[in-house]
Amino acid sequence: MKIPFLGNRPEKRGTPDPEGIAELLAECELLRSHASRAGIQLDDTAASLEALDQLPPRWREDEEVLPWLGNDAGLYLGTVIVRTVPGAAWEIWPDGQPVVRLSSGREFDVVASGQEWAANGVPELSQLYAEVAEA
Repeated sequence: MKIPFLGNRPEKRGTPDPEGIAELLAECELLRSHASRAGIQLDDTAASLEALDQLPPRWREDEEVLPWLGNDAGLYLGTVIVRTVPGAAWEIWPDGQPVVRLSSGREFDVVASGQEWAANGVPELSQLYAEVAEA
């Protein structure tokens, strides 16, 4: 997902508000809607990622929904990481791509991971979270 209005801002406007960016990226409306219909509450925890991994992937039948749901899954994965892994934060690359940066400096393209999960089911979101949390 590219968010051009977050990157390449003129210097006079200052830097983007990290909390505002985090709230914007955490919305994930399509994913939250799918999860809610399945009785899953997305509460920004690792347990909610495990619950998402158990969802029947009916969205794969809809070519229009698939990329959007994958995008939301990646943003939700990033949201859980940022809110639960000490030192993790959102970073927006110059091209507008949101990534998660760990305190070690390692970056994760969570959107690409979410799209892979939505399309193929692997790697599981909870598995990705566990790998990042250990890093």
